[in-house]
Amino acid sequence: MLRGLMQNRELLRDLVKRDFIGRYKGSMLGVVWSLFNPLLMLVIYTFVFSVAFKARWGGHSDESKVAFAIVLFSGIIVHTFFAECLNRSPSLITSHANYVKKVVFPLEILSWMALFSALLHFLVSFCALLAFCVLSGAQLHIQALLIPLALLPLLLMIMGISWILASLGVYLRDLSQVIGMLVTISLFLAPIFYPIDSLPEAYKAFLTWNPITLPVIQLRNLLLFGKPFEWQPWAISLLIGLAIFQIGYWWFQKSRRGFADVV
Repeated sequence: MLRGLMQNRELLRDLVKRDFIGRYKGSMLGVVWSLFNPLLMLVIYTFVFSVAFKARWGGHSDESKVAFAIVLFSGIIVHTFFAECLNRSPSLITSHANYVKKVVFPLEILSWMALFSALLHFLVSFCALLAFCVLSGAQLHIQALLIPLALLPLLLMIMGISWILASLGVYLRDLSQVIGMLVTISLFLAPIFYPIDSLPEAYKAFLTWNPITLPVIQLRNLLLFGKPFEWQPWAISLLIGLAIFQIGYWWFQKSRRGFADVV
């Protein structure tokens, strides 16, 4: 699996570059559009929760709307990354049908392409978050250097799920609609708009099964709150991520034999 990735790294780089740049080809603002959707959602959600509902993170009445917006945006960019990868997965093969007919083309690399393209968008949004923190005077913490490590289990899970959805999407064309609904549900079943500690214990256990719950909490703890890295839950999620990664790759390789007949 990894050997094939290294052998096709030049092809992957070209695909990611073409996918990332091609999305904004001909537009005046270019890559700036990758910031528009999360920033728009940030403004709307901040107004709804901190102005209309007068919500405060952790119940602090003296919390400013800027501080609430920073906490909110840090969760939104993780979900946006997760959503982009999963929403694209069911149509990865069908939208690149010309590659299916090529015997020597490594179809599994399309999921890598979608992942790295979404990761570039995440980095753009993350840089905007850092700039927002600096301009607003929010304190950043050295633990933020561990954020790539904290996101590793999520990346593995996404890749495994992407391979499964990409193969199933060839045979089940309605899958894209189902995934779209599940991704929307995952937004509200993760501690993005509220701290997980505000929920009863029974609901906390339920939310931990959401793949983005731990990454959202870890990113905020490391970047904004200065809390130590939680190694035990990270190690468990890493093992689960590795298992999903391996199963997804195995499933894709087994099911790809019928792609040419269906596409």
